Amino acid sequence: MSWLNDLKKFLKLLKLAIVGQEQDYTKINIKRAILLLSVPMILEMIMESLFAVVDIFFVGRLGEDALATVGLTEAVVIIIYSIGVGISMAATAMILRRFGEKDYKTAGSTAFQLLIFGGFISVILGVIGWIYAENILRLMGASENVIKTGAGYTRIIFAGNTAIMLLFLINGAFRGAGLPHLAMRTLWLSNGLNIILDPLLIFGIGNFTGFGLEGAAIATTTGRSIGVLFQLYHLLNAKHKLVILKENMIFQLKTIKKIISISIGGMGQFLIDSVVWIFLTRIVAEFGSSAVAGFTISFRILMFSLMPAWGLSAAAATLVGQNMGAFKLKRAKISVWLTAKYNAWFLGFVTLLYVLFGNIFASWFTPNEQVQQIASMGLKIVALGYIFFGIGMVMVQAFNGAGDTKTPSYINIAIFWFLEIPMAYFLAEYFHLEMLGIFISIAFCHSLHALVSLWFFRRGKWAETKV
Repeated sequence: MSWLNDLKKFLKLLKLAIVGQEQDYTKINIKRAILLLSVPMILEMIMESLFAVVDIFFVGRLGEDALATVGLTEAVVIIIYSIGVGISMAATAMILRRFGEKDYKTAGSTAFQLLIFGGFISVILGVIGWIYAENILRLMGASENVIKTGAGYTRIIFAGNTAIMLLFLINGAFRGAGLPHLAMRTLWLSNGLNIILDPLLIFGIGNFTGFGLEGAAIATTTGRSIGVLFQLYHLLNAKHKLVILKENMIFQLKTIKKIISISIGGMGQFLIDSVVWIFLTRIVAEFGSSAVAGFTISFRILMFSLMPAWGLSAAAATLVGQNMGAFKLKRAKISVWLTAKYNAWFLGFVTLLYVLFGNIFASWFTPNEQVQQIASMGLKIVALGYIFFGIGMVMVQAFNGAGDTKTPSYINIAIFWFLEIPMAYFLAEYFHLEMLGIFISIAFCHSLHALVSLWFFRRGKWAETKV
């Protein structure tokens, strides 16, 4: 029976993807390469999004103000994520090229410069966040009660941002080196610990009463810090081609400048997204804590399904970068089109789930009917653009894998700043659609973003990028 043999081959390949083995992604079968890269990346992103969902599940038991605190803090902390992801893009693009060229020594030196750069920025951001936590929440429109409840949570999250930053950029380096299984294991370790620690530190156990909302922040920081220690062990143990040796531990200003040049585009993409997210959250805050809570729940659930799609898209970035380094441009393009097709299929299925069962998913996270209605509405409307989202994600990751981080930034500015924010504001305030108007603007603008990204990819200028 041929189907049985095919199934056995697939399961064998699936096992290989999870266990992990260094491959030459410039030579092996493209479909095989996509599977070997995407499976650990998808599992990595599933754990990241699962933690976000579990976290909001437990925090939701503390009430609307606690949910609002997490939502408002996250809207600002996403700036740190943006910087981390931007540096991670530089890590992925530069190490992808070096691995495509088989220059492993330079790859190790690049990884060390990335640690210096990312660590320095994270310390500065941590100090600012710790000092101005209350002002940050107040600026985001939080009520005095939310500020009183959540300032401690915000301080701890900012203080622990070094772990967030390093987690992003080292995993970016692992992906660039074709080691997605190490990135996967890192997030399974760190977020697995988060999930275990969350209820214990929030609610306590036995005679230990827990820390309430601050316990969620402590759990997150602890889990991610241990994840970073795991990453550093694998960067320094010399068991992989990507390794930091004593000879690599030399400050290189030229490499730092190159990291800054590439990461600015990556930071720009996500900082633009972050500013948009801050503005949208600020608009949502005008409609009260229930609106913020519903908005937060809906997007935690939406991210749960988008993270695996990001994982699949990241496979395209790796294949584009390494194949460009090996001067195999046609192979890079084929990888992108195949990955985009798979992503569209996956998110098309997810769209049906949210449209049909969005109200059920929302009810799992809060007993408050008003919050449930807002969250359910967000799921059903935003998911209508999911097929476009899936294609757009792959196009953006293809640009980033090629080292062209600036093109997605320009597209983000045009669509998210000059269209999504004004559209959300006018639909919500002037047309009195409130949360419905905000969700419509998100679905429409992200779909348009995908189509524009596809057009720029087809033009092909990204293939001329030098890294």
